[in-house]
Amino acid sequence: MEYRNVFREIGISEEEIAARLKEVVHTFFYDEEEKVYHPVGDDMAYIEDTGNVDARTEGMSYGMMMCVQLDMKKEFDRLWKWAKTYMWMDSGENEGYFAWSCAPDGTKNAYGPAPDGEEFFAMALFFASHRWGDGKGIFQYEREAREILSSCLHKGENGRAGEPMWNRENHQILFVPGSPFTDPSYHLPHFYQLFAKWGDEEDRDFWKKAAKVSREYLAAACHRDTGMSAEYANFDGSPVYTEFEWGQHGYFYSDAYRTAANIGLDFSWYGIDEGQRAAAEKLQYFLGVTRRENPYMTYRIDGEVIDQPALHPVGLLATTAQGTLAVLERLDGAELSETAKLAKEWVERFFKEPMRRGERRYYDNCLYLFAYLALSGNYRVW
Repeated sequence: MEYRNVFREIGISEEEIAARLKEVVHTFFYDEEEKVYHPVGDDMAYIEDTGNVDARTEGMSYGMMMCVQLDMKKEFDRLWKWAKTYMWMDSGENEGYFAWSCAPDGTKNAYGPAPDGEEFFAMALFFASHRWGDGKGIFQYEREAREILSSCLHKGENGRAGEPMWNRENHQILFVPGSPFTDPSYHLPHFYQLFAKWGDEEDRDFWKKAAKVSREYLAAACHRDTGMSAEYANFDGSPVYTEFEWGQHGYFYSDAYRTAANIGLDFSWYGIDEGQRAAAEKLQYFLGVTRRENPYMTYRIDGEVIDQPALHPVGLLATTAQGTLAVLERLDGAELSETAKLAKEWVERFFKEPMRRGERRYYDNCLYLFAYLALSGNYRVW
């Protein structure tokens, strides 16, 4: 499998790309002022959501994926041991899942899981098994990945308590187990295609179908003109406009930024288009041309502006730039199409953008580091 280095395509040298990656990784993991990675004792660590002062399965599993991509085994194992020690639930309705939020001391803030954490945990563990080999106990990475996926699909069967994380009839991931809707940014067909190779044999056909369904779903969920998806959406792709106690999530807002990034990475790995690829180009056009003067706002997916600035503007920039991986045309040609020129502009803008500082840096910088890995050809299948 070849991995596209879009930074090289736009004329940045290998030396500059490598130096910047080193700087980004240092800031995320080790800079005393800006890091979100915190070692605990001799063999554990957590990723802090600095805006909410907690550790989330989102960030923990993201951190593990970053570590396996960067060949940082020590940090990977520290994060995994913290997650298994404090987040994993060994009894009750959610046995086999991970509590989505814990305090920095490991105390569970909730006993419900978030499916995006589980799918990233499983994928990172498979990659760790293939890159480093399996160890003992919880470091039997492949076994742990398979057990997570088995819980995700088979809770509620054969006397097992609880609800699955995927709708077993329509093959779509759920916002939370048992919910009647999904989150478009949770849909990772490139992961499911690998789960169909490496998961339990009895589940491989499910994952194969889930990959196709998710690509088709993303095509439906992303607006035909703007390329935007909602944070929460129904199984037909339409936004969920219910007012939850934690807010309105039928808009193009923080969670939804990840959708274009996921589409880009999926297409770069597999080149399969079920109609979803165009959303990344449309989003770049809408934010880069239609909304050029002030793109970092909250929107309905049809482009109507909600009078609320984006909470994570750096993350929005990073993910929109990562969507370039879905643009068919390389960016180093003599004569570029208007679509390719715009994609090149997004990548240039991202490369020049510093990582976010301050209280809300966690989510932005997670998306920033993932985008940097993807656009430099360093987000790979292991």
